[in-house]
Amino acid sequence: MAKRRKKHKHEDHVDESWLVPYADILTLLLALFIVLFASSSVDQEKLAKMSEVFNQVFDGGTGFLDQPAPISDPNATSTEVQSQNSAYLKDQQELAAIKDSVDNFIAVNEMEDQFATEMTAEGLLVTIRDSILFDSGQASIKPEYIPIAKELADVLVSNPPRNIIITGHTDNVPVGPNFSSNLELSLMRASKFYMVLLDGNPQLKSGNISARGYGEDRAIAPNDTAEGRAKNRRVEVLIQPLVTEDGSEATNTQ
Repeated sequence: MAKRRKKHKHEDHVDESWLVPYADILTLLLALFIVLFASSSVDQEKLAKMSEVFNQVFDGGTGFLDQPAPISDPNATSTEVQSQNSAYLKDQQELAAIKDSVDNFIAVNEMEDQFATEMTAEGLLVTIRDSILFDSGQASIKPEYIPIAKELADVLVSNPPRNIIITGHTDNVPVGPNFSSNLELSLMRASKFYMVLLDGNPQLKSGNISARGYGEDRAIAPNDTAEGRAKNRRVEVLIQPLVTEDGSEATNTQ
């Protein structure tokens, strides 16, 4: 009788080495979720907890997360910036309203060829051709235009009062016998206009208005043509802002 072979029972061996990288992936995912959660809102307590978890996961150590946050509360900063912008924009709107009033004054008196307005970085600039105010080589305002200058004084009144700078400018043609230089002529013209504005409205205060003369030094057109010289002979009235672009109070540049 033949011997029956003994059957050996073989046990299958299951490879579980994949569990190690799987656990590492789960650990990294946990760390990622912690970072995303903490970064949604800058908070010292959350950052401290996140740092503690990382130190435990990666066997301790001190990393950048243990350091204080490099920025301050973003909500406070945003509020401050918004307040600064609001003050500046409000002041610019008030200057624009003054410009509208001056433009209306110019239109009513049909003086578009003699007056011009422009919003600049330094404030509202009103430019007046000297031909409407003065005779050639003279600093006295023509009598027929004094009432118009006084009307302009009413438009320039503001509350709180703004600083106003009046500047006289000339071409490069030598002046007549009444003045020693174009610089003196320009200063006298600015001073005369300054006095007319103060007399025109008592609400305008001398402490807020100044007069300067630059002669031919600040030309806005070439002096080699009659048209260019006419543009250079002018009186400018600069109405300054009360608030600078960074929200701070404007300094007196008179």
